[in-house]
Amino acid sequence: MFNDLSSAAALLATRRSGKARDLGAPGPDSAQLDRILAAATRVPDHGKLAPWRFVIVPQDRRAEFAELLHEAYAAQAETVGKMAREAIEQFAHQAPCLIVALSTPAHASHIPIWEQELSAGAACQNLLVAAHAEGFVGNWLTTWAAFSPKVCHAFGGGRDARIAGFLFIGTPQAELDERPRPDRDSVVAIWQGR
Repeated sequence: MFNDLSSAAALLATRRSGKARDLGAPGPDSAQLDRILAAATRVPDHGKLAPWRFVIVPQDRRAEFAELLHEAYAAQAETVGKMAREAIEQFAHQAPCLIVALSTPAHASHIPIWEQELSAGAACQNLLVAAHAEGFVGNWLTTWAAFSPKVCHAFGGGRDARIAGFLFIGTPQAELDERPRPDRDSVVAIWQGR
């Protein structure tokens, strides 16, 4: 069983990413997607700013998404080869569910931008855990497209917004690889004072 859904602790301990290109149908239905997105918003949010947005890219808009990526890539690359074009097509059409997560900090707020960006990252992580709880696998990707102002603008991102990631959700069509996790002692310390 690739998902242990027996408890919240089990969900957190067993959540892992799958390669977006290996995620196929079925993806979440509308009720499942609503639950996933509702869970994504239940994150620390100092100032109650909701400094993030989610944009669903439906299957019938994936070709248009690919066109956008081709245009944005061509605008910043000196040449666009066959491999780049194929990679863009694959990226745009992989997995049955695609959600673009935007970090939308409120610069006028007294809440530090860093805290607002962390909240956007937490929302993406909650989304992935919620997808896992629904029995799916997710993959959070950025790539060059996340840093393209043209792509961000196309998803409603204003001057201060950034794409936090492209979140692909589906059912694995290949065995999931368990990546090595860091040894506890290499990432956890007990402060001994000054």
